[in-house]
Amino acid sequence: MKHDILPVALIQERNHGDAEANLAVIEQRVAEAAAKGARLVLLQELHNGAYFCQHECVTEFDLAEPIPGPSTERLGRLAAQHGVVIVASLFERRAAGLYHNTAVVLETDGSLAGKYRKMHIPDDPGFYEKFYFTPGDLGFEPIDTSVGRLGVLVCWDQWYPEGARLMALAGAEILLYPTAIGWDPVDDQAEKDRQRDAWILSHRGHAVANGLPVLSCNRVGHEPSPLGASGVDFWGHSHVLGPQGEFLALADTTEQVLMAEVDLRRSEDVRRIWPFLRDRRIDAYQDLLRRYRD
Repeated sequence: MKHDILPVALIQERNHGDAEANLAVIEQRVAEAAAKGARLVLLQELHNGAYFCQHECVTEFDLAEPIPGPSTERLGRLAAQHGVVIVASLFERRAAGLYHNTAVVLETDGSLAGKYRKMHIPDDPGFYEKFYFTPGDLGFEPIDTSVGRLGVLVCWDQWYPEGARLMALAGAEILLYPTAIGWDPVDDQAEKDRQRDAWILSHRGHAVANGLPVLSCNRVGHEPSPLGASGVDFWGHSHVLGPQGEFLALADTTEQVLMAEVDLRRSEDVRRIWPFLRDRRIDAYQDLLRRYRD
């Protein structure tokens, strides 16, 4: 049964070596979250292993798996055991040579409620995702669950207001972002702070512009580059935001189960005083479908 006050948990973790080790830790953390009352649990992006996209290597495709598959079965059993909804993030093998970065939602009975394939795929130093992932083809469609209609997006999607807006327009009640983001250790502290602050501001903007709570779960820890470069320091700072962009919970850079309570009624109240959906000029936005206005 759906309730107005939704206890949520974000599992912020480092990489523990391989899928078996990481899933074993996830099982412990979900049990901890459920014991604290969580009914919705969000995991970080590609939580089964290291962030392998720091290089381009065909053997990394061996990590991919079908959906449904071994991880969804294991996570489904975990969801059913604790009576929680789990939002997870997997490397999907759709066919030979066709792979996606895919979020999955497991219901409280262990069933697969739905999936979302990452739409925006980055290609930057240390984040060579275009080599591995085909852009998503499922659109921006919320997933209905026993705890509400979830607008699930993935990492690089978090920089695009269009994705958040389309989820909101389709009736999403919460926006969720499994994430793997960090900085280059060689950057100076001022640059690191700017990057992290911009990331958090992007989520606060999505919350405000759409009048929705936002959950973003990042990983932590240093992961070395297979290319011998400086690697990535994943900066954590997972957070839960209310529909005015207010912090309900904010993590630091350590492994933790971040708990918060989300009041699903507040979106109705906030949208009544900030009726952005009412005042949208949908007759004047056609140029948004252009790459650039030359």
